[in-house]
Amino acid sequence: MHSYLRKAALLLTGVAALAACRKDEVADLSGPLPTADFTVTLNTSQYPVVATFTNKSTDSFLYQWDFGDGSALAQGQNVTHTYRLPGTYRAHLTAAGRTGLGQSQQVPVIIPSICGNAAFAVLTACATSGATSWTLSDQPGAVVRLSASGATLSSSTTLNGCQLDDQFSFTSSFTYSYDAGGATYQNGACGNDLSGNSDFIFKPNGSLGQLVLLRNKSFIGLPDSVVNKTYDIVEATATKLRLQGTNPDGTKTITTYMPQLSAQDRAKLYLTGGSSRTWLLDNTVAQTIAVGTESAPSSYFPGGALGSLPACQADDEFTFSTTNTFTYDAKAETFVAGVYACQAPRSTSTTFTFGPASGTGIAQFVLAQTGTFIGVTDAPASRIYRILSIDNQHMVLRAGGPTDDPVFTIKMRVK
Repeated sequence: MHSYLRKAALLLTGVAALAACRKDEVADLSGPLPTADFTVTLNTSQYPVVATFTNKSTDSFLYQWDFGDGSALAQGQNVTHTYRLPGTYRAHLTAAGRTGLGQSQQVPVIIPSICGNAAFAVLTACATSGATSWTLSDQPGAVVRLSASGATLSSSTTLNGCQLDDQFSFTSSFTYSYDAGGATYQNGACGNDLSGNSDFIFKPNGSLGQLVLLRNKSFIGLPDSVVNKTYDIVEATATKLRLQGTNPDGTKTITTYMPQLSAQDRAKLYLTGGSSRTWLLDNTVAQTIAVGTESAPSSYFPGGALGSLPACQADDEFTFSTTNTFTYDAKAETFVAGVYACQAPRSTSTTFTFGPASGTGIAQFVLAQTGTFIGVTDAPASRIYRILSIDNQHMVLRAGGPTDDPVFTIKMRVK
């Protein structure tokens, strides 16, 4: 209440000054006291929500608005205000006239949350930290250009390094930042760093929604100009974000992003596919399984020729889930080391622990159940499998810790 009185006093000072300037009204301060009143409507077709305040006051000509969210006071007969965060805010109006001031009731303004929208929740992680960062995908097809009719004009292979280190961050309070990592890829080469920030609007129209950047010359992904700085969300999951922009010539560009993760977290994302993923021994390459020591990984056996795995070994399936469950499906038979023959299937399921590699590698997992294995039945009893390299389609494992002898280096591919 004291706050409102102070604000009213300031407004009254302004009224007195204005009245002093009106010589014909200085002596006439009679009449009804002002009444302050207003209505508010919300535009929820886009976020952040814009509220329109329509003045219903009488016998007044100066107005001061308090929107209830800690923002600066506003002047004007009818005003709009943007609320960046959901919640209930109590707006208040002070109206001033010749005879004094009028105070409105505190009117609740209820701003809904957009975090219930699946695409926005993925984009900003607003169910958790409220912000997330994305990088351009390192897989082929991260940038696809389409004709106006939707025909593919071009598709990227491996992106340049100064593209792959770019970070695109979105917050649930509708701010966006681009960090180029030192250089921005433009006109076929690494050029000046175009890092910058912008507010954005999220429109939940269409299947998944649209993003509209508000700062001139801002962009997401590529520095190409897109019409109205508007990006359609084509796909939004925990592991992938795809945005489409329309270019001035009518063509379209679809860019694919993945979450900005640590190397270890990214390894698990690839291992599990973000939910559950099945891997096979990669019989399409040579040296699928090599045997040796940590210092000389192929010194005991360099690996066979392309396609040399027995059929009962090549069809084995190894499935990993984000809940740390490992399943081995031998199909009809398991290839057993020592006897080097196809025998009864040894299919099994167990849990695994995932964490940093104990030696060379990006990360490692350890199978919980004694006797479980990947690829070879005589793998080290430690059941440690270090991930030496991994992407969305291929993985190289080393079975055994750095002190195990022998260790097995195993090439795998996604089913």
